[in-house]
Amino acid sequence: MAVFKLGTRGSPLALTQAEMVRDALAAAHRRPASDFEIVVIRTTGDKVQDRPLAEIGGKALWTKELDRALLAGEIDASVHSMKDVETLRPDMLAIAAMLPRADVRDRLVGAPSIAAIPQGGVLGTSSPRRAAQIRRLRPDLSVTLFRGNVDTRLARLAQGEADATLLAAAGLDRLRRHDVGTPIPTNILLPAPAQGAVGVEIRADDAHAREMLRAIDHVETHACIAAERALLAALKAGCHSPVAALATIAGGILTLEAELLSEDGAAHVHGAIEGAPLDHALPAALARDLLARAPAAVRRLFEG
Repeated sequence: MAVFKLGTRGSPLALTQAEMVRDALAAAHRRPASDFEIVVIRTTGDKVQDRPLAEIGGKALWTKELDRALLAGEIDASVHSMKDVETLRPDMLAIAAMLPRADVRDRLVGAPSIAAIPQGGVLGTSSPRRAAQIRRLRPDLSVTLFRGNVDTRLARLAQGEADATLLAAAGLDRLRRHDVGTPIPTNILLPAPAQGAVGVEIRADDAHAREMLRAIDHVETHACIAAERALLAALKAGCHSPVAALATIAGGILTLEAELLSEDGAAHVHGAIEGAPLDHALPAALARDLLARAPAAVRRLFEG
């Protein structure tokens, strides 16, 4: 049988996640790991580190080179951090599988708590969501741009460019950096939509790849991420839109919680909805409710 090629970005975290997918596929199909090749593809988002994503093309900077390789048949599937995948994807591609979701929380690095960041201090982040949430909780703080992989950001923090930064717990755990940072509860910092989820994308017409990946798809994670991404689509949220969302399933009921913020965190709106996990009307209904109640400073960021 031909080698199955998994495309990925080249960062340490991206490679670790591709290895997780490879190992899951090998175990599910009882094949040696060597039957699944990891192909590194350098993306524009990895090359340009000194400007916010929203200024240089948005989340497509993480995906367009992988999309090109996938559509050209150079790889059989792409492995993605789902929070980095733009909401609207080409019809020729399909998210075929999700690994079980990891810890969805953010971890604060540099201070033991948000309250402990020095008065008038600096938070390093490239996330409009994190920046707005922190400004809402600590209006005295300023924000400086931190982009790059985990080690790059930690090095900048160590060099004193900021007093604290926020990193995804899932990424730190996957890199075995369990001792880095303090987890912040989701009732204080609601995470980014799809945070902690690894997805695998294929050509939509590739029945063989779809069958291969069905064996490793975590159905509950897939349903939750689909709901969060559908909410983003209904909100017409872009890279500049500070939005947090989290879907969970308990007792057969999906709960979708979300928060929209102004860029400075001064205005926000929060809401939640419950229903059947595959009820596609839920995310759109929550989006309508949030936009109807949102202050003008928030609503203008969600008008496409």
